[in-house]
Amino acid sequence: MVVLWRCCGIGGCMADHYDDYTREELIRLLRERDRKPKFGLVWERDEIEHEKAINDDFVALDFDAGLSCGAAPFRNLIIEGDNFDALRFLRMTHAGKVKCIYIDPPYNTGNRDFIYNDRFIDKEDAYKHSKWLEFMYRRLELAKELLAEDGVIFVSIDDNEVFNLGLLMNRVFGENNFIADCIWQKRYSSSNDHKTIAPMHEYILVYQASGVWNRNLLPREKDKDRQYRFQDDFGIFRISDYTCNKSAEERPNLYYPIIQPNTNQEVWPKKTRIWAYSKEEHQRHVQECLIYWGKDGLAATPSFKRYKRSLKNADGIVPNTWWAFEEVGHTDTAKKELLDILSEHTTTFSTPKPVRLIERILRIATKPGDLVLDFFAGSGTTAHAVLKLNQEDGGNRRFILVSNTEATADAPDKNLCRDVCAERVRRVITGYRNKKGEWVEGLGGDLLKTRGASFAYLRARRIPAETILSQIEHEQVWTALQLIHTETLAPFDAAALVQRAETENGAMLYVPKVAEAVIEILEQAIHDAGTAVIYSWQPGWLNQQIEDERASFQAIPQFLVNRFNLGART
Repeated sequence: MVVLWRCCGIGGCMADHYDDYTREELIRLLRERDRKPKFGLVWERDEIEHEKAINDDFVALDFDAGLSCGAAPFRNLIIEGDNFDALRFLRMTHAGKVKCIYIDPPYNTGNRDFIYNDRFIDKEDAYKHSKWLEFMYRRLELAKELLAEDGVIFVSIDDNEVFNLGLLMNRVFGENNFIADCIWQKRYSSSNDHKTIAPMHEYILVYQASGVWNRNLLPREKDKDRQYRFQDDFGIFRISDYTCNKSAEERPNLYYPIIQPNTNQEVWPKKTRIWAYSKEEHQRHVQECLIYWGKDGLAATPSFKRYKRSLKNADGIVPNTWWAFEEVGHTDTAKKELLDILSEHTTTFSTPKPVRLIERILRIATKPGDLVLDFFAGSGTTAHAVLKLNQEDGGNRRFILVSNTEATADAPDKNLCRDVCAERVRRVITGYRNKKGEWVEGLGGDLLKTRGASFAYLRARRIPAETILSQIEHEQVWTALQLIHTETLAPFDAAALVQRAETENGAMLYVPKVAEAVIEILEQAIHDAGTAVIYSWQPGWLNQQIEDERASFQAIPQFLVNRFNLGART
């Protein structure tokens, strides 16, 4: 059950059997109630079984070269695993760096679309809304930490949870940071056999991280620009009617004669459709040459010149909340797109989004160099849209996708991330043969070298906190350090005594095993880079050997553990 407001008691957190609580527990709950606002969203957090993902384990990423695409250094990431684990890792490496998040979470329909603790939540589950809210709350809290100050998040949803999601987003991001509720027309025809009112749309809730987010203008449609087909000494213009839909009886001041300047004839409007402008405004239009009398200047009626330069947003149009399928595609569009690329896997993922829909989000929210995150990546549409937009405008937007395997007891070998998400993105980059057998050129091309149309495939792995010293691997350490310092990824070189990456401020080095031979390598690296930060399992010993103010030393794995827990929430 979900409670939308608090009346009295302990805010929906306590059951009626108060005798089961100790005095200290009652005091704690009462204080918690008093601290919280009296209006908001409450769900049974204490009554439901907590997610298995909620634990104290450290999270590391394992790089899989065989499933990656392109050449290092990789600027894009596809992460396989529970997205709560992946978000905790990304908080360690990318906090405050993501400009745009788009997610298409489970809609909690009860039709085997939402997995909680390795099992589907069905329609009869008494706590289905509370489980979904807890599931989303944990992830949105982490997502908020990843957003840049001028970042924004877009969340797709339908009628099942839209009202609860809105209240939850208000709680996480703040009611003042609500931007819009966009309506996506997902179908192009109504279902004639629907028993009540046929649904035709879904929602996309938009929230900014703070008040400094600025949206972009959308490109002007070509048919709108075609209207500006006239030109004179003052610029390009289109023409519009000089009359309005009022009568002479309704607006007598707008019923008057106009002199045709080239024929000196009086021109009167119809009494049922009079001039749109007063005599004073008309005189101003004459003085400013804003009246058009046809190509030869002999037209019997005037038109008004609307110069393109006078547009408030001449370079584009302001986005609105109505997203028609003609502009951004519909569900059938999305299925056909996926079928064209992955005909053998369309039954594995049945609810993709159209590429044009995500493109619109990216046009509104991103600039060419921004980082985009989708932690419910599904079939990989977000990466497809990023690559397509980069090709169009020459940008170098980067993406991070997170997708689970969605394996269950009934389908233990299912791997949505590997077989659908990553495979789709790989084919979009390198090219593929479509359903008709025709070869479709990839969006990679020169982008593979110049703008990073490639990705690293990684798997999230939990490491119990008490065993991190013995279980964390050098490859995992190097992956985390690179993403923290460079936001790019190159494979671990097992043959090298020292791993090195260039940063904006110098060099970043990792020493897996200290030895006399590494001293000379480090000293040369410090000399070449000017400054260096050196990570080691024995930083004290290295610091004694290298007395150089240009070098700083950090302990592994303690540095990563400290960052991983930074900002951790209870």
